[in-house]
Parts: sequence; structure tokens; C-alpha cells
Amino acid sequence: MIRLIVGLKGSGKTTRLIEMVNEAVAAEKGDVICVEKTTKLNNDLDRRVRLIDMDDYEVGNFDGLYGFLTGLYAANYDTTDIFVDQTLKIAGDDLTELAKMIERLDATAAKEGFAITFTISADPSALPAALGKYVI
Repeated sequence: MIRLIVGLKGSGKTTRLIEMVNEAVAAEKGDVICVEKTTKLNNDLDRRVRLIDMDDYEVGNFDGLYGFLTGLYAANYDTTDIFVDQTLKIAGDDLTELAKMIERLDATAAKEGFAITFTISADPSALPAALGKYVI
């Protein structure tokens, strides 16, 4: 399952993501991972969340992010949820490429049974139509 939290800067996307991450940790029996551009969420997340700072890795496009996220799951099949903050800062601002990655990830997540939630800092009306079904 793929979910997108979409809005312009300052619209509360990260706050909502933090709530969802901490709820997932409390509810799930598996592992929860949060991927972000920096480690600013370190003090806001439950200590059981695996926090990954993408500045430590050389991911600069959506193909790289796809490989990174599927690799996280492949390395730990106990993962139930992956949360990605600041998606466009990690992989670029090409919304068409974002849509392609989301479609690929949706098939993988559905097959394997894990969820990925992304924050997207953009005007919701600017998203490709194919992404509308993922917006929460």
C-alpha cells in the first residue's frame, strides 16, 4: 500500500507523518522505518523506529530511491511500514518520474504486504492524475 501526504511547505505534512510513524510503531508487530533528508525527526519518533538519514547515501533520483526502498524491505522482511519525509528533496522534483516510481513501488508493496508513506511538498493540483488514488 502506498500513501501520499501532499501539501505546500508549512501545511503540516511532517507533523502528520510523525503521528503516523508513532501510531504504526504502537500498532504493528513488525519493524517501522523512517527515511528523511536529515535527522531532524530524531527526537520526535519512538525510539523503536529505525531512522535513516539519506544524506549518508548517494540517492539523487527516483530510480535510486526505488532501489533503496526495496532494498530496505529485502534486507528485513519483518518491515511493515516505511515512511519517507521530504521525498522531492531526496530524489528530485520531477513529478512524472515520481509517478513512475510510485506505480512500481505499489506493485511491490502490494505483493510483499508492506506500506510506504511519502510526504510530497507540492501543490496537490500539480500532481499527475495517476497519483490521485494514493493521496490521503
